[in-house]
Amino acid sequence: MTSSTVTPDLLDDLARTAMRDGIDKAVVGAVVARPDGTVLLLHRPADDYLGGLWELPSGGVEDGESLIEALRREVAEESGLTVAAVGDYLGHFDYQSRSGRRTRQYNFTVIITGHTVQLSEHDAYQWADSGQQGQVSSAVQAILSAWRQTAA
Repeated sequence: MTSSTVTPDLLDDLARTAMRDGIDKAVVGAVVARPDGTVLLLHRPADDYLGGLWELPSGGVEDGESLIEALRREVAEESGLTVAAVGDYLGHFDYQSRSGRRTRQYNFTVIITGHTVQLSEHDAYQWADSGQQGQVSSAVQAILSAWRQTAA
């Protein structure tokens, strides 16, 4: 990642589009990749909403928080890793949250510092190779496909 596609204009456009589309809740997701092409995936506990799902580090944007601020906070909260830089915007997908809200997850590449994953909300993690990356939802598979294209 040599430059970022994330600009203030892009972030403003994403917010306007979400409002136009009737999105009630914003979520951010991070593609945390290592040089060997593996990606950090987190496993939701069986008794949690969408239990058993492998996913990217992700979480909700709080009131008054920017997408980038939320991205940095969520990666730290869920993995114990620190975002040193935000790279590319990889796209979004929509879903219905546990509370029934129309939710849009915005996904970005990040560069992290530190290597020790410390889980707080998930019960397992893995550095998934290309074969293991198929364990995620089809929406996240599309984001990982976009990431592979930007990384090439």
